[in-house]
Amino acid sequence: MPPQDWQSDVLRELGEAVRDGAVTGKAGADLPVTQGPPVEAVAPAPPRPAPSTPAPSAPAPPTPVPTPLPAALLRPRPRHGDPAARRVARALRRLTGASVAREVEHAARTAEALQQPVTTGRQIAVTGIRGGAGKTTVTALLGRTYAHFRQDPVLMLEADAALGTLPARLGAPGVRWTCGDLARIVTPSMQLTDVTGYLVQLPDRGWLLPGSQGRVGARLELAEYRAVMLALRRYFGITVVDCGSLPSELSRTALVAAHARVLVTPATAEGVVATRAVLDWMATLRRPGLLRRTVVVVTEGAPHTAVDIPVAREALELDGVSVRALPYDRHLAAGGAIRTELLARRTHDEVTRLAADVLTRSLNRGGRPS
Repeated sequence: MPPQDWQSDVLRELGEAVRDGAVTGKAGADLPVTQGPPVEAVAPAPPRPAPSTPAPSAPAPPTPVPTPLPAALLRPRPRHGDPAARRVARALRRLTGASVAREVEHAARTAEALQQPVTTGRQIAVTGIRGGAGKTTVTALLGRTYAHFRQDPVLMLEADAALGTLPARLGAPGVRWTCGDLARIVTPSMQLTDVTGYLVQLPDRGWLLPGSQGRVGARLELAEYRAVMLALRRYFGITVVDCGSLPSELSRTALVAAHARVLVTPATAEGVVATRAVLDWMATLRRPGLLRRTVVVVTEGAPHTAVDIPVAREALELDGVSVRALPYDRHLAAGGAIRTELLARRTHDEVTRLAADVLTRSLNRGGRPS
């Protein structure tokens, strides 16, 4: 049955009602109307002939703009890494002078390792066997530690354009330029002041180059990554790269080309087995010192893990590989921007040791701080 012209029917019925002198309401009561000229029923307009010229093509859809998340979601209520009872006990030990001298000696030794001079920019690649292992958290912790202890500029670069969350973990105020954008405009003649105009300056020192603006499907090509890393290495003393998960081509390239590399794995049996497979693959590359400049970080995502850390360390310490554990921390587990002053004391100490160990290995020096 052909569709009816409902607009014409309504107008025709309305005209007939006006000629009769009244309009019937919903409830059936007659409502008075103002007399006037009769309203003729409007017939549908005849169809117009098709234009001889082709219609213009439809404009391209606008580029989607990322929808900002609520500020309260990006900044959840901070939670201290240590429970209150543990903080009080530590304060009491300090008042009694217990182990204070040993803590000061250890802190001084670690700070000295973190402030080692570098002649050329050191590039540190952080990757993992899968998403959610904690590689972005480790990247943020390393970058923050270097920026705190060192005087030369420190850059944190996000090479995981698809699922990276480094800006959120660093508390970046906003994102404008990305790694792919900078790759198309960076030139060897640029000065440091020119380059920093395309970066995000973090509140507590350090610089950030995001991988994307939060768009689904964003990619960072290998050629773009190489161009940016080659151009920026002379401006920054240390560059910490948050790579995508293995086995992507970009992650493998960054892993091999970096001066030092960090493999992040969850404290699970599957994580340890998969990471050992990656180390075995690296051993087949026959690059001198590749494994000796590698640090494995076993992250504890829960207060109690089933994996025995000493057993995991024994399985992963292959040809000089360093294995460290990042303990469970309530502040890190809550997500959002990392505030180093809220880290648990044990986490803070492990992070500084890790950063010193990685930097020492990037300078081709074996061994690690105790």
